[in-house]
Amino acid sequence: MTMSLNSDDDVMRYAIQLARRGEGLVEPNPLVGAVLVDEHYRVLAEGFHQRHGEAHAEVNSLANFCSQVPDESDRRRLLQSATLFVTLEPCCHHGKTPPCSDLLIETGVRRVIVGMSDPFPRVNGGGIQQLREAGLDVHVGLLQDEVERLNAPFIKLVTTGLPYVHAKWAMTLDGKIATRTGDSKWISNEDSRAIAHELRGRMDAIIVGAGTAQADDPLLTARPAGPRVATRVVFDSRAKLSLESQLVQTARAVPTIVVCGSGARYGDVSRLKQAGVEVLQAADEQPKLEELLDEFGRRRMTNVLIEGGMSLLGHAFDRQLIDELHVFIAPKIVGGQEAPSAVGGEGLAHMPQFEQCELLERRPLADDIYLRLRVLSADNDAEIGEDDCQ
Repeated sequence: MTMSLNSDDDVMRYAIQLARRGEGLVEPNPLVGAVLVDEHYRVLAEGFHQRHGEAHAEVNSLANFCSQVPDESDRRRLLQSATLFVTLEPCCHHGKTPPCSDLLIETGVRRVIVGMSDPFPRVNGGGIQQLREAGLDVHVGLLQDEVERLNAPFIKLVTTGLPYVHAKWAMTLDGKIATRTGDSKWISNEDSRAIAHELRGRMDAIIVGAGTAQADDPLLTARPAGPRVATRVVFDSRAKLSLESQLVQTARAVPTIVVCGSGARYGDVSRLKQAGVEVLQAADEQPKLEELLDEFGRRRMTNVLIEGGMSLLGHAFDRQLIDELHVFIAPKIVGGQEAPSAVGGEGLAHMPQFEQCELLERRPLADDIYLRLRVLSADNDAEIGEDDCQ
C-alpha cells in the first residue's frame, strides 16, 4: 500500500472513513475501522468490520498485513515500530468471534491508539486493560467525539436498550409537506429521493402513521435494495389498514407490523394477521411510540426511521424521542393555512434560545438541499397531550 498520512488525527479519520463502509451491514455491532502505520505514517495495512458475525476490524487489518508482508521476521520487525489505530476498543470476550485483544498480543503489536472505549458491558475497558497488562502501549480517546458520532446508534442501544431514532421528511421553502388538498408528489427531486432510499436501505424499521399509509399507500422499501430490509410499521390505533394497500399486499415478502390500541376490533386485527401482518396491540386505547421503541430495543434493532406524517413526527418530537433528522428542502412554495407542515403535535410554548441541532451534513442535490442534523435537545416545555399518531 502506498497511502501516506501526516498525523495521528489523519490516521484515525481514515479509520473512521473505513468503518463507515460497514454501515447497514454490521448492526447491532458497532462500526469499526483499523489502520496499521509505520513510524512515518505510511499505511502498512487496513481493515474494517464488514458484516455482523464476521471478523472484526483488527482481525481484517492484521490479515491484510500478513498478506502484504508474508515473511514472519519482517512482520515482527515492522510491528516493533508500528502503531495500530482502531476506532473502538478491541473486544476481550468470546462472542461470534474470538477476542481481538488476544490476537493483538499474540501478533506482537506494540502500540495501539483507540478512539473510544467500548460501552458494551462485556468489554467496557477490559480490552484496554488486558493490552496494557500485556505490556502494550495503549492510548485512548483520539478524536473521541468523532468516533462517538460514528457509533451513536450502537452507543444508544448498548447504554439505554433503545434504538437510534431517525426522522425524515421533504418540505417546500415554506415548510409544507403537502398542499391543502393533500397532494405531495413530488416535493423533492430524484436526487433527493435516491438519498431517501439509501437511508431506508440501512434501517431496521420504518414507521409511518395511519394517515400517511392511507393517503400515500407507500411501499416503504428501499429501491434499489440496500444492505438491510427494514420492517415496515404503521401506527394505526384502530387496525383499519386496508387489505388492498401495498403494505398488506407485500406483508408476506417484507416484514410488516401494525401497532394498534386496545379498542381495535378483533375482526380487524384478525384480518391483518391472516394477511401476514404482525399486529402489536397496546393495553391502552392509544398505542405509545415509547413502548414500540422498547420492543424494538428488545429485538436489537439499532436504527429506526420515522417517515411521517405530521402527527406521528409531532408525537415523537413532543416526547424528545428523535435523535437525528434528515430534511430535504425543495425550492417550491405552496402556501395555505390548511397545508400540513412537517411536525405537528403540541409543539413548544416558547422559541428556543439555544441550538437544538448539530449540523452533520449539508449537501446540494440539484435544486434541492439535504440537511442531516443530530438533535441536541427538544427543549420541550409544552404540555403533552394524547394523540392518535395518524
